[in-house]
Amino acid sequence: MKHALPFQLSKEKSFFESLGDWMGDVLYDELPEKGFECRDEQIFMAYQIEKVLKEKNVLFAEAGVGTGKTIAYLLPAISYARYTGKPALIACADETLIEQLVKEAGDIFKLQSYLDIKIDVRLAKSRNQYLCLKRLEDAQKSEENDDFLEEIEDQIPEFVYGHSSLQKIYPYGERSQYPGVSDEDWQKVNFHPTQQCMVCDVRNRCGQTIHRQNYRESTDLIICSHEFLMEHIWTKDSRVREGQLPLLPEVSMMVLDEGHLLEFAAQKALTYEVQSETLIRLLERVMSNGVREKTLNLIEYLQETHDKIFGLIRVGITAKDSERMAIDKTEELILLCKKAIKLTDDLLEEFVFESELFTIPEYELRMVEEFLEQYTFSLRLFTEKGDGVEWLEIIDGFETLIIMPRLVTDILNEKLFSSKLPIVFSSATLSIQKDFTYIADSLGIENFQSFSVASPFDYDEVMKIHGQNVEQDEKVNLVEQLLEDKKQTLILFKSKAAMEEYQAIAKPSSEVIYEGERELSTIVKDFQNGNFATLCSYHLWEGLDLPEEALKRVIIYDLPFPPSDPLFDAKRAFSNNPFEEVELPFMLLRLQQGIGRLIRTSKDNGEIHLLLNPEEAKLENRFVNILPTHLQK
Repeated sequence: MKHALPFQLSKEKSFFESLGDWMGDVLYDELPEKGFECRDEQIFMAYQIEKVLKEKNVLFAEAGVGTGKTIAYLLPAISYARYTGKPALIACADETLIEQLVKEAGDIFKLQSYLDIKIDVRLAKSRNQYLCLKRLEDAQKSEENDDFLEEIEDQIPEFVYGHSSLQKIYPYGERSQYPGVSDEDWQKVNFHPTQQCMVCDVRNRCGQTIHRQNYRESTDLIICSHEFLMEHIWTKDSRVREGQLPLLPEVSMMVLDEGHLLEFAAQKALTYEVQSETLIRLLERVMSNGVREKTLNLIEYLQETHDKIFGLIRVGITAKDSERMAIDKTEELILLCKKAIKLTDDLLEEFVFESELFTIPEYELRMVEEFLEQYTFSLRLFTEKGDGVEWLEIIDGFETLIIMPRLVTDILNEKLFSSKLPIVFSSATLSIQKDFTYIADSLGIENFQSFSVASPFDYDEVMKIHGQNVEQDEKVNLVEQLLEDKKQTLILFKSKAAMEEYQAIAKPSSEVIYEGERELSTIVKDFQNGNFATLCSYHLWEGLDLPEEALKRVIIYDLPFPPSDPLFDAKRAFSNNPFEEVELPFMLLRLQQGIGRLIRTSKDNGEIHLLLNPEEAKLENRFVNILPTHLQK
């Protein structure tokens, strides 16, 4: 049901004039009366967004920690959604930050309570955040009898397998519903790109389908991740051609929260993946009785060739400090890939005959055909000399060949930024010393407005930053000494590999939990409630909001330079000065974000510990000027 505007329109004033008056009343009077601080920076940001809505432009809104960015964009976004009849879209950096935005006692919750308005907010999560009933069935049939399957099965609604009335159908099956399931186990039952939803016999009872139907009906706000937004943009035209609805509905405006991370999400959404085991497993599913000998022979030849491809890739990979491993594209590897392409094309022709014989179930055949078409397309990209980046990565426990475009600027400009849709980038770190050129160029944005306002906090009073010079192999001992006082501590690592290296050496403790052990938003909630003292993470540099006693110390284990991996190596190769144009800007933005986790409200205080090995200590003069307070030795 469409909600009314939170203010009255009149013939004497335009919508934007009325919006401006209402925001002034809310930010100057109503919210301060409820205990909110009146912040000039927040008010300025809200009116800049109102201006962009009117002019339908792109805005880089850089506002320091504590500005109240969320409320500054929620007020105009909700009003504009109701005025246009289309929901506003808020895209967060990842799925965990989605949960942060809608948590109880968060800003949306507060606005509903304090302004006495009902906000229709719905979550649109990435496909891998939903349970796949088909994969759950496969996992239950396997020899492994894992306890996590019972936890999932117990929470599946009766209507999924029963005959309940359609009136009782409701959304279910998202990742956050199963807090006790580890990331590794979840990857055995969540949606996988090989699944063919269009021909699935339980599609109408699938949690993902029901969630999609639910958020499309939102009248105020849809919240998703950057990655899912990019997937929507890239697949929109093809889905419409195939008679499917786009992943997201038409929206009135967009807010890109932590917008400095959008580039990688755009690249990731355009990636193509080839897994070592998936092809083997899928082809085995269609090797049933009655399949012709020619088809079976082609399947076996393709499986053998595929195995040889990954054998060569393993021999030629370069082990570095990242999950992305560089590949040696030898002539032998290219020839093997071309052979696999030819075998796949021949096999697809044979499947045409098999479909007429009905020896292979339609769902299985469609799933394999779709996968093989994607497989050959990916291998053709890999064998061509283009402007792409390739690497090997372990995904869902399997070796995976990744092919990614290096640049996405032209596509983004065409499909997103050239439209007349108001788009707001919101973050504490969008510029480098008030210059927004770096982010604008990396995203292909030609015309934009921008502003930068500082944090309202007196950091000299509430934060201490300690720069501690220490040998790299002594960092673990130093951290364990710091943790002895059991202060609520967040340890940030530059990569998953760095965190795992620390975990392998550090003493086990019930007071320390690591990202990946359970569902991340559940871990964050338990940490906020004080159920353990230390949270180790490589993802939570942005957006984490833990006020007052929930977080008293942040330890930055290494300066967060980008990893030595194929993606960043490609950026370095196309720059005139890799350190100044790639390494340093990335590190400075990420360092500011990490430090920004500590002070979230005027009641917060605490300490930052930068652990600097000798090489990192030499760079002090390059980062000290971006720190919110002076560095103590």
